[in-house]
Amino acid sequence: MHKAIFLDRDGTINEEMGYINHISRFKIFPFTFDAIKLLKECGYKIIVITNQAGLARGYFSEEVLQSVHDKLMDEAQKTGAGIDKIYYCPHLPGAAVKKYDRDCSCRKPKTGMLEKARDELNIDLSRSVMIGDRYKDMQFGWKMGLKTVLVLSGYGKGEYTHQREQWEREPDMVAENLLEAAQEICKTHSS
Repeated sequence: MHKAIFLDRDGTINEEMGYINHISRFKIFPFTFDAIKLLKECGYKIIVITNQAGLARGYFSEEVLQSVHDKLMDEAQKTGAGIDKIYYCPHLPGAAVKKYDRDCSCRKPKTGMLEKARDELNIDLSRSVMIGDRYKDMQFGWKMGLKTVLVLSGYGKGEYTHQREQWEREPDMVAENLLEAAQEICKTHSS
């Protein structure tokens, strides 16, 4: 079984831009691929897990989303920072686009995408980590026994500063960004 890093996309890997409805709006952080390479060197599979309700709202098409994910995979590959798989949830109850109108089991913090990744890629969740910029990413990870890291990029700093008092539980780690998270994970969880 493999250990894995589950990465939220927007605000963790790339700049938080609201809905990325055109490839030109997809801005990958300059440290992203260095972080992914480091995590790969420490023996982790890299899996992106992202909610994409903009599909359900009709803000962008599957083709736009695919072009964004193709760009991410291609650039990661070119830098030697391969991403093993990307999972996304397009669903939203009451969606404007009817084919996505449902209360699914995959929309974070529900665990459907994580369960699918575990089964398809033979992941040992007890040795895996969820990294994201939202508290719901932490809740998502905890439901399946993952360690969690909140990054202060994207929405992270605002949520950590203004909503932390309402949280039931603190993340296992807080890091400035994905690269700092990767460095700390490799230092403390590399076995």
